Amino acid sequence: MTAPTSDLTRRALARLRPDVQSMHAYAVQDARGLLKLDAMENPYTLPAELQAELGARLGALALNRYPGERGADLQRALAAYAQVPEGFGLMLGNGSDELISLLAMACDLPGAAIVAPVPGFVMYAMSAQLQGLKFVGVPLTEDFELDAAAMLAAIERERPAILYLAYPNNPTANLWDADAMQRLVDAQGAQGGLVVIDEAYQPFAGRSWLDVIRRDPARHGHVLLMRTLSKFGLAGVRLGYLIGPAALVAEVDKVRPPYNISVLNCECALFALEHAGVFAEQADAIRRERTGLVARLAELPGVRVWPSDANMVLVRVPDADKAFAGMKARGVLVKNVSRMHPLLANCLRLTVGTPDENARMFAALEGSL
Repeated sequence: MTAPTSDLTRRALARLRPDVQSMHAYAVQDARGLLKLDAMENPYTLPAELQAELGARLGALALNRYPGERGADLQRALAAYAQVPEGFGLMLGNGSDELISLLAMACDLPGAAIVAPVPGFVMYAMSAQLQGLKFVGVPLTEDFELDAAAMLAAIERERPAILYLAYPNNPTANLWDADAMQRLVDAQGAQGGLVVIDEAYQPFAGRSWLDVIRRDPARHGHVLLMRTLSKFGLAGVRLGYLIGPAALVAEVDKVRPPYNISVLNCECALFALEHAGVFAEQADAIRRERTGLVARLAELPGVRVWPSDANMVLVRVPDADKAFAGMKARGVLVKNVSRMHPLLANCLRLTVGTPDENARMFAALEGSL
């Protein structure tokens, strides 16, 4: 039962922006009692001996002190792990979400716009709206490829401050054509805008745009590359990082809140990088499971499955609402993305889990069709 709103509360609400009051908050599904395969999380936990070792390290931290130089240690460790090119800087964020918000804040000039393909990650549009920037979504093709001509036209027309290119894309899970990507990167550079390449799912992808940047850094002087440790296996830690030309990163870093990375986040991330091999083995297992899952899904009558370079698989079923409800009734929670965009009609997004989880998910989907 909802309590009545007092007169004082109503008057205070009038001071909030009308567009904020009309927005829908980012929804997180209640997964209690369900097999949670809706948020592209790594299904594997740390081995018991590493859990004990990490616990001891976290217990020894000075929680009574603000974060200090350990953040710089983490920046250096991430730069070494990602093999950041010379002359490039690295900035830490409380997950990629914070980095996306900070980029919108840093680029909030009068008339500024953000352009991105759609369907895509919802935070690109949400951060633009919250910061008062114009967001222009350019539809993908029916096969979820970049519509290069439409994207180039949007760049020429809008002259966006930021062009987002997720690589692979969420929720479609695909890597886009490299030639089309480069054309968009070049066009955005020619008009003086930033490109942000979002590689949240890089641990599961067959290639990275960072390799392209390393081969020709001068051509990418306007490009920022964003990654996260969430898909690496630390979704609960909330740690993202931004790589780019040092001069650009230094300016964006000015809008970062002080102490945005807690000592717990920082130490967990450093610990994970020290044991990167464990997480690499987990990513290998997820990629192998993905291959088998895609093959099995393709055999289901009435189901279309798209190739994936992430730890998720997009499928189209005859009735997404019915299939989603049927899977949930069978104890499996996935993501119904069918209302996110017309191109996603009757689509479900399935997170790739462990062998047992994938078997349960497949059985639930098969039973719900």
